[in-house]
Amino acid sequence: MPPFAIPTAALAGVPAGLQGQGIWAGRRQIFVRFAAEGETATMYTADALASEIRRGTSRSAFHSISISGRDPLSNADYICAAFDKLSPTIPVMLDCDGQRPAEIDQLKGFVTITQVTLDGPTLEAQSDRAFESLRVAGKAGMQQALVMIVDERTTDAHVLRMVERVHATSESTMIVVHPGPTTPVDRDRRWMTLFERAAALHSDIRLALRLPPPTGMR
Repeated sequence: MPPFAIPTAALAGVPAGLQGQGIWAGRRQIFVRFAAEGETATMYTADALASEIRRGTSRSAFHSISISGRDPLSNADYICAAFDKLSPTIPVMLDCDGQRPAEIDQLKGFVTITQVTLDGPTLEAQSDRAFESLRVAGKAGMQQALVMIVDERTTDAHVLRMVERVHATSESTMIVVHPGPTTPVDRDRRWMTLFERAAALHSDIRLALRLPPPTGMR
């Protein structure tokens, strides 16, 4: 960053809502959402973001703060600048795709939990960096969670391989498996059988449904 530059980022807002997925699903959070391509974005300075979060958390009760949206770790310096000014008094979640493990360590002063979310066919394609992200987060003293969103293309073997790799990376990592919106959970005993096998590989694993928008946010 050039000297005296004011850190800014394009955010899709700082809304309040319920976490739609993962380890804190259903918790009321204030979201720092980095804008995706095509989303309406507003430029926030680090000072403005810190003030917005401080104002929101002083007016209402929240379980935690979620840093999420499109590739939040591409703005790691900005996040650090904002949270250095904020000194949050509630837990902070980093919810990311795990593809920038090298950036995680610098957030260790304020992030409580790093949640890596992998979706459908990307489960194994993106897994090397995702597991490195979990390892770095654990080494930095953060809690870690892996969220797997599975669909009809995801086999039980895929899921079990991921569970084995999570366990080999860190026994303390929490795993949440979310069936995709078109994946049935009420027609056979697939999930009971799968989780019997998965629980034998890693103790902290759970199956849960996501909260759909607009109730659930990420």
